[in-house]
Amino acid sequence: YIIITKPALPYITIAEKCVENKVKMLQLREKHLSDKELLTIAKEIRRITEGTETKFVINDRPDIAVLCDADYLHLGQDDMDVEDARKIVGDMKIGLSTHSIEQAKNALSKNPDYIGFGPVYPTNAKAKPDEPVGVDLLKEVLSFSTVPVIAIGGIFPENIESVIEVGAKNIAMVRYFMQTEDFEGRLLKIKELLLSL
Repeated sequence: YIIITKPALPYITIAEKCVENKVKMLQLREKHLSDKELLTIAKEIRRITEGTETKFVINDRPDIAVLCDADYLHLGQDDMDVEDARKIVGDMKIGLSTHSIEQAKNALSKNPDYIGFGPVYPTNAKAKPDEPVGVDLLKEVLSFSTVPVIAIGGIFPENIESVIEVGAKNIAMVRYFMQTEDFEGRLLKIKELLLSL
C-alpha cells in the first residue's frame, strides 16, 4: 500500500510503476493542493490504474473520490463520519485510519472495508503525527479485526520484519517511497524483502 504525499517523482510515473509492479493499493494524500489540482492529478492516476490490479484510493475527499471514480475513499479520525461520506460516495469501498485500540474497535463497528492502524513507529510524514502504537498493539488489533488491517507509520526496510512477525499482511509506506528518485528500485527491494520473510 503506497501513499503519495509530496513525491520526488511525477505522480504519473509513480502510478505507472505501481501498476507495472502490481502494487495492490495506491492512495493520493495531498492536503496542500487546490481542489482543481487535486482532481486533475486524481483523474490522471485513475486513468492509469483503471482495470489493473492496483486499486486507487482517495484520502479525505469523498467529492474527489466520486469525481475521479476511485476504488476507495480513505477517512481519518478528523474527517467526516462514514455515514455522511456514504451519502456522497454511495457503495464505494471505504477505509478508516485508527491510532488506538478504542479507535480500531469503534471503526470496526462502522463496517469499513479495511482499517489502517498506526503509526507503528515514529513518523513525520504527517504535520501532526499521532503517538506510535508499537507492534504489540498492532498484534492485538490484528487478533480481533474482522477486516484487513493495514500497518502504517515509520515502516522502513530495517523494521518491516518486526511488523510482519506479529501477523501483519498489509503494510503502507510513505516516506521510503516518496523521498527518492529510485522509486522502482525501492519497490523491487521491498517486494524481494517481503518474499524472503
